[in-house]
Amino acid sequence: MFAARRLSLARPAASRLFHSSPRVCIKVGDAIPDVELMENSPGNKISLANELKGNGVIVGVPAAYSPSCSESHIPGYINSPKLKAAGSVFVVSVNDAFVMKAWGKSLDPSGKSGIRFLADPSVAFTKALDLSFDGSSIFGGDRSKRYALVVKDGVIKEIHVEPDNTGLNVSAAEKVL
Repeated sequence: MFAARRLSLARPAASRLFHSSPRVCIKVGDAIPDVELMENSPGNKISLANELKGNGVIVGVPAAYSPSCSESHIPGYINSPKLKAAGSVFVVSVNDAFVMKAWGKSLDPSGKSGIRFLADPSVAFTKALDLSFDGSSIFGGDRSKRYALVVKDGVIKEIHVEPDNTGLNVSAAEKVL
């Protein structure tokens, strides 16, 4: 009995892991970290620090193909009349490059939106932004909080991070664009 009680004290409840959101350490005025991400395949590495020289938005999601990401969050950006004025728009998720490529094609088959889907399989970019959380109870490991960063010339101008990590309110296209 003591061992079982000790085990239960050692592991926080899954719901607390999933919805707990520590303070975000990135700040307005910070530079985008120079961390390699993957686009379309593991061999195609890019750095958003190099890509975002003008206006842009980085949208972070917990998982490709998850219901909120696929049904509301990213389609809100794809279908927004304000998308073109936002500059370069990137969707980043802790998935592999092949998943992100397929997900991008499923959401925007023609590619007309211009949104680029990037993979952060090692969580390096997400952790450099201090926007990861332990999603093992739902996703099997560390994941990205749901967020949107408005960027100008590689510097963060606005930060929109969902307070519960995965909800869809402050990072929605209509609130960011």
